[in-house]
Amino acid sequence: MYLHFQSTAEDHRVAKLTAFAIGLHLIESAFPSPLPGVKPGIANIVILYVLQRYGIQTAIWVSLLRVFASSLLMGQFLTPTFLLSLSGALMSLMALALANWLPKRYFSVITLSILAAFAHIAGQLMIVRLLLIPHASVMVLIPVFAVAALFFGFINGMITAKLLNKQA
Repeated sequence: MYLHFQSTAEDHRVAKLTAFAIGLHLIESAFPSPLPGVKPGIANIVILYVLQRYGIQTAIWVSLLRVFASSLLMGQFLTPTFLLSLSGALMSLMALALANWLPKRYFSVITLSILAAFAHIAGQLMIVRLLLIPHASVMVLIPVFAVAALFFGFINGMITAKLLNKQA
């Protein structure tokens, strides 16, 4: 006996968008980081696009599936790298979910991208401080990561805005 599941058009959309996000994540991981722990997060462009086009629930699915699948493909499942990625994604998604309640006219996709980037870094630094390096000296890194979050959040937001404008 086997189970038979009926897939929907939404399932197919989530799978395609997740595959695209995984592909971007794998491409990004092939390039060296200018500073340890600093990456542009280009897969987040897909998450922002999904959030704007299909809503927070679909964005949550795509983001979490990307984290789990990418970690499995790269042999990092349940490693510290996985925990950092998952914590960043969860904090980012929480920030985006909360931002969904705020007036849209004040929060463009660029603002959301920057907010998500800061939340991502906050989630990662919490894991580093609590589990990996339980010492206050970790907090010295906050300004460096904050500048990176602002820069890459802005760039990713601009790219997402252009993609959304092309689709409109």
